[in-house]
Amino acid sequence: MADTDDRRGLTEAEVEQARAQAGWNELPQEPRASALAVFLRQFSSFLILILILAAAVALALGELLDAATIGLVVGLNAVLGFVQEWKAETALAALRQMLSPKAMVVRNGEEQIIPAREIVPGDLLILSPGIKIAADAELTLSTDLRTDESILTGESIPVGKSVEDAEPFVFTGTSVVSGRAEARVTAIGAQTEFGKIAGLTGAVGTKVTNLQKKLGQLARQLGLAALLVAAGVSLLGITLGRDFIEMVMTGLSLSVAMVPEGLPAVVTITLALGATAMARQNALARRLQAVETLGAASVICTDKTGTLTENKMTATRIWTADRRYDVTGTGYDPAGHIESEGIRLRAEDDPVLGALLETAIVCNHARLSQSGTSWTMMGAPTEGALVTLAYKGWCDPPGAQNLLAEIPFSSARKRMSVLYKGADRTRILSKGAPEQILEICTNIMGEAGPGPLTPTDRAAIEAAYEEMASQGLRVIALAQGDASTEQIIEERLTFLGLVGLIDPPRQEVKAAVASARSAGIRVIMITGDSPVTARAIAEQLSMEVSASLTGAELDALDDAQLTALLAQEVLFARTKPEQKMRIVAALQSKGQIVAMTGDGVNDAPALKKADIGVAMGIRGTDVARDASDLVLLDDNFATIVRAIGEGRRQFANVRKFVRYLLSSNAGEVIALVVNIAVGGPLIFLATQILWMNLVTDGVTAVALGMEKSEPDTMQHPPRDKTTPILGWSGIITILALGLYTGGSSLWIFFQLLDQGVELARTTAFTAMVVFEKVSVFAFRSLRLPGHKIGWFSNPFLLIALTATLGMQVAAVYWAPLQAMLKTVPMGGTEWLWIALFALPILIVPELLKISAAMAQRTTK
Repeated sequence: MADTDDRRGLTEAEVEQARAQAGWNELPQEPRASALAVFLRQFSSFLILILILAAAVALALGELLDAATIGLVVGLNAVLGFVQEWKAETALAALRQMLSPKAMVVRNGEEQIIPAREIVPGDLLILSPGIKIAADAELTLSTDLRTDESILTGESIPVGKSVEDAEPFVFTGTSVVSGRAEARVTAIGAQTEFGKIAGLTGAVGTKVTNLQKKLGQLARQLGLAALLVAAGVSLLGITLGRDFIEMVMTGLSLSVAMVPEGLPAVVTITLALGATAMARQNALARRLQAVETLGAASVICTDKTGTLTENKMTATRIWTADRRYDVTGTGYDPAGHIESEGIRLRAEDDPVLGALLETAIVCNHARLSQSGTSWTMMGAPTEGALVTLAYKGWCDPPGAQNLLAEIPFSSARKRMSVLYKGADRTRILSKGAPEQILEICTNIMGEAGPGPLTPTDRAAIEAAYEEMASQGLRVIALAQGDASTEQIIEERLTFLGLVGLIDPPRQEVKAAVASARSAGIRVIMITGDSPVTARAIAEQLSMEVSASLTGAELDALDDAQLTALLAQEVLFARTKPEQKMRIVAALQSKGQIVAMTGDGVNDAPALKKADIGVAMGIRGTDVARDASDLVLLDDNFATIVRAIGEGRRQFANVRKFVRYLLSSNAGEVIALVVNIAVGGPLIFLATQILWMNLVTDGVTAVALGMEKSEPDTMQHPPRDKTTPILGWSGIITILALGLYTGGSSLWIFFQLLDQGVELARTTAFTAMVVFEKVSVFAFRSLRLPGHKIGWFSNPFLLIALTATLGMQVAAVYWAPLQAMLKTVPMGGTEWLWIALFALPILIVPELLKISAAMAQRTTK
């Protein structure tokens, strides 16, 4: 490290030398995926690979139209996935650019503001209120310095710092809330405490979402089945003496029929639409599957400070010798009021309250400023809360010229006193820790005026202090007395009262927690704050807590004991980053799908370890955002619950259109296999199968993916991690519907075969398209009948049905499509047969759902 014994700072030569040794002041970043890499990532699905193989076979056999059609679907899927993921990465890059930090240093004897990344070891930092500290540094000079270290530790109360401390250090990422200091940089980048915690994040491997696993498993099963069936039928036909090329094309047709070509595109489009909807609600999905995974979450592990709470200290209670007061409003907006026994009071209405509020606002360095309808605070959070309290009581701010002297707060004294010249006399005003204020008081203020401070009064004050503290409040005592000299003599003061402060919960969080509970989702608080404060916030949010555990107590448990403890309603306090990761891992080992929320670098490792990490976009660090899957652009916990509902809707819709597509394909496969087995001419041509699967089914499935959430979506527990996309009920439904549609198409085909194979094939082809369109109503909900979800609640589906049926009519009667699909015009009799066979597909599923609903009500 360069020599910085004097206060001139480093020279340019020393800066260059230090940078050559230590590098830039930034964390190592994983190489950003290029646009090409993100695009190529879209082709990694097994189903996509099968489609590419099918296109290659069609191309080799000279079927250019088939190959081009499959290629179009593969390309569309890739473009949609790329656009969404690249948009999310670009949005995060814009956030980083907006939050690029600066720092003030002394170099060549002059103060300079430089980009934080240019800091080197040995630099002399100048620290003042509001500054975010850009490197780890050792204090060389300090005055009343206090820093907010919640981004590192989760502790919401500012920490006093002094040159005299045993470890006089300040840390990267923390911020100065009061006082001034100079500090020599000791570590930058990855060597800082911030960087070491960020390093834990890099140790967590890349995760695969639950939906990716399920879709991958389904794709492999479908692909293997398609290849086996296609190969088997082709070999059977060739063995029976049928034309080789015809049987190869038939096998290709079968494989195309079995593999739902539209599935990758429909999944991508559905997830992209869901991600876009969430972005409008201030939740940015960094991966398309992120929101769906959150919908499967069975546990939300949440940070407290800045996530459940506002990260703004607020006065909520006042105690005086004769009265108790409640304070409304949160944060630094003085819109609330002070009341006692239901009566609103101002400083002028109550002399004791007036004296207390005057002391709170005068013995203070914080200031509030208003810009439009928003208020900002400069200074320490505790002092800001006291100024806001005084504003709520309509207490006038003091004139700066009336402050004659000050003894600042220090960690040793735990109190602050000022000499203040009022309208009638000069007084000493003090605030601080209750025990430190009581030391200098001999009187107590009551409604009748000051009176002697008796042992009974001291016991009452201590009891009130203990009661407030037990509720998680930080307690400040205030006192004042007449000044006999021009100096501050902290003795014989009059005790005014106590003020209880807390970092309050966000207003919307209580309802969000209740909504999560009704959806069967546990919410576990994991914070770096004290267990008493954590419990108090939990109580205010109506979170059920049967046990609380500190990080030290957690370290004493083995994995089996921790797992047993997690079966209870537990909260964790004073936790470290590696302990958060351990909690997440323990929950995952029990088959839970874990969502982790947070904003600080201390949250980042657990964010990446969790099944889905949810970072705060405004207050969150770059490390936290980069480790996350979902970024809340408004830092609003309630947005998570809306995202859970959206995720559940997405998975439900994925199940719906997967079953819909496979049931449609099953009918085609059954018709083809039976047709080949009985030795008849091909019922469907390869081009017709592609038309059904890609053009008509694909459009309808996309519309099905836009179904709204069912009315009771958030009244059911989260699905089990092992829940398959299909399951036995899905397989039975697919087989039943496939047998009916395939059998009906075959019956129509053979009934019309005497009138010509072209008419028979066109009618069977059209019948299958109509059956598939009508069957979509059976899949709009897998449980509820149509009148429960609304027959017209999905206008996109009605438009898709109209459009695709219109396209099929064009395929039958429009010459260009007739030539491409090898169809001929149909008459009224053929359409009547199709309508009669389609009617049961509409009626039977509705009757079954109504019967199931009635049986369920009877059981209850």
